[in-house]
Amino acid sequence: MFEVFFTFAQLKTTKMNKITINSYAEFEAYVGKELGVSEYHQVTQEQINKFAEATLDFQWIHTDPVKAAAESPFKKTIAHGYLNLSILPYLWYQIVEVNNVKMLVNYGIEKLKFGQPVLVDDQVRLKASLQSISNLRGIAKAEIKVVLEIKDNPKTAMEAIVIFLYHFNN
Repeated sequence: MFEVFFTFAQLKTTKMNKITINSYAEFEAYVGKELGVSEYHQVTQEQINKFAEATLDFQWIHTDPVKAAAESPFKKTIAHGYLNLSILPYLWYQIVEVNNVKMLVNYGIEKLKFGQPVLVDDQVRLKASLQSISNLRGIAKAEIKVVLEIKDNPKTAMEAIVIFLYHFNN
């Protein structure tokens, strides 16, 4: 049986074209340009609770919907800031596919700033642009500006520069 997971409106408003990069030179052509925007991802209470279990961070603002409704200024639970950060790879792979790579290393994060909290059931998406790329003796060091946007909210959830090391095949 075939099930539809997206409405037509959702498909129209998300960028579904993934960029394919096969070499350092192809990657370099995107310096200073937007790479793309992911699809929206809904952050659920189940996902928040699983993250709390994995990180041992059970603060009520994240895990207790009843108390959050009564005492939180947001009237709902909110996602952990680091949960928002941890879904970055999932959203990144919707934007860019880098081929001919024998290894990818998460090298670091700079200028990380959490802005607006992500409330339970909010939908978030990633916007990415290539700030710079440099060749470190055959290893591509890519600095990517990422912005985690919240649907229907002018304020962003998170902004950062993530740094990946791509070890391209020769």
